[in-house]
Amino acid sequence: MKIYNRLFIAAAAIMMIAACVDEQPLELSVDSTEISIGPDGGVRNVKVSASQKWVATTAVPWITVSPANGIGSADCKVLIDSALVDSREAIVRISSVDGEYRKDFKVKQDGYLYELTLDNADIEIPSYEDLENRFFTVKVKSNFDFTVDMPEGIEWLEMEKSKYAFDDRVARPRNVTLKFRYDVNFKEEGRNTEIRFTPVNPSFAIAKNEVLFVTQNPAETIEIGVKGDSLAVIAIGRTLGMLASWDTSEKLENWNGITVWKTKDERNGRVRSAEFTMFRTTEPIPYQVKYLTEAEELFFYGNSNTFLLGDLDCGQHICELKQLRKLTIGAYGLNSLHEDFKNLTNLEYLNLESNNFQTIPAILNEEAFPKLTALILNANTRYTVSDLSNDTRQNIGGFSDEEGFPVRLLTWDNLDTLRLSANHIQGKLPTDEEIVEILAAKKGSARYWRTSDLNIKDSIAVGNNFFEENDVPMVLPETDFLAINLNKLYGDLPKWLLYHPKLDLWFPDLLIWSQEGRAKDGNKAGFNNAPTNLNYYYDIFVNKKFNPKNITEE
Repeated sequence: MKIYNRLFIAAAAIMMIAACVDEQPLELSVDSTEISIGPDGGVRNVKVSASQKWVATTAVPWITVSPANGIGSADCKVLIDSALVDSREAIVRISSVDGEYRKDFKVKQDGYLYELTLDNADIEIPSYEDLENRFFTVKVKSNFDFTVDMPEGIEWLEMEKSKYAFDDRVARPRNVTLKFRYDVNFKEEGRNTEIRFTPVNPSFAIAKNEVLFVTQNPAETIEIGVKGDSLAVIAIGRTLGMLASWDTSEKLENWNGITVWKTKDERNGRVRSAEFTMFRTTEPIPYQVKYLTEAEELFFYGNSNTFLLGDLDCGQHICELKQLRKLTIGAYGLNSLHEDFKNLTNLEYLNLESNNFQTIPAILNEEAFPKLTALILNANTRYTVSDLSNDTRQNIGGFSDEEGFPVRLLTWDNLDTLRLSANHIQGKLPTDEEIVEILAAKKGSARYWRTSDLNIKDSIAVGNNFFEENDVPMVLPETDFLAINLNKLYGDLPKWLLYHPKLDLWFPDLLIWSQEGRAKDGNKAGFNNAPTNLNYYYDIFVNKKFNPKNITEE
């Protein structure tokens, strides 16, 4: 009986264990059946519940599950890349290792719309900034090729690149940086413009396309007066990039290179003259110069690397100073003058030496500048060239594009100083016959030197009838200083030069006869009949000859 009871109990236990196993099936589930996400992609969390080993798989490369396998339950991260196409979906499967059990969930990702957005659609720029800082950038995010359309007539704003193209992954927006450069706003009114972006493919349905609005502030107003002059001087020096600066704790009259008026009228304390030297600029004279309305002399000299500068003129703003009497713009890099330069009709002295002029500006003439007495145009060579016939470089300066000697300067009666030294002027001097024709055409009739006129001044008294017997054209009658040396002139010296009453003042051995190199036509520079001394000259102008008796003996 005891044995029977024990067998019954054992059988019942086995049946109970079997019953328990059948009631506990394998556990495998996930807490989500579908994941939806935007085109930028990202990370989503999924909880896997399992009672044994499992593995996560998917047929697409843009979905990653981490961890990708495990034993028992786990929190998984589903990493989804940004979209490469308009929209897409895929299945992620969680399955037992033997593959008998599995649970799937779907991942749906929206595609990108065609959009162009800006990190800053409203740009405000100052009226002035240093040249190296005179730009701004805008970041554009886009998934289509586009061009940047600048409005017509906008000359104060430009960009470095106008078309942007992307690779074959165009559905994914890319960031590009656009760089714009702007000019100084000289006006007292602000200005603005709109810049639009046009799809290269017009068939694209653009969901968003932002417009760039650019506003530039008006120029800083400087009040005319002593305070305005000091602000203008500082601004000019800063804009030019001068190496030196002024001690603004001192009075304006004590600033280096600045003089002021000492009067009892409204000019008192205003800038009378100003010097700006040793600077670095690739632009015309700054606009703040127009506020120096009482200056009678301005001096700009010493721009760095002037020979490298291209098309540069003096700018329009200095041309507003009609009161100027003396002006120097030397070693600045000029190769032209602004068309308004003719407004400076009160100039008496003009120095444009050491610039890059190819020709003498046509605006420089006697009619435009009736008060001008000194014209300095020496050393305008961009490059030193000895033989013009054997050099192919362009834009070498030195008035090398002048067609022969600039004859129009020889008819400028008021000039007492004319300097043309160390240039590339070439060809022959105008003959006496040519000068007569030119003078007749310009003055109405030719003029000749006569003894009676010359003897008015004892210092140049003529001792014979040379000028009655020889018609010497009257050229540059008031010129006390003429320099045409170190050019590429050749041929014969005409009478108007050889017998000019002031020739001895011109130091002709040094400043007239001396030429060098070759002209473009191959002719060697130098005059055929250059005198070895001035004895012939002193035979005519007897009071000019050196006389030892005039030396006082001790």
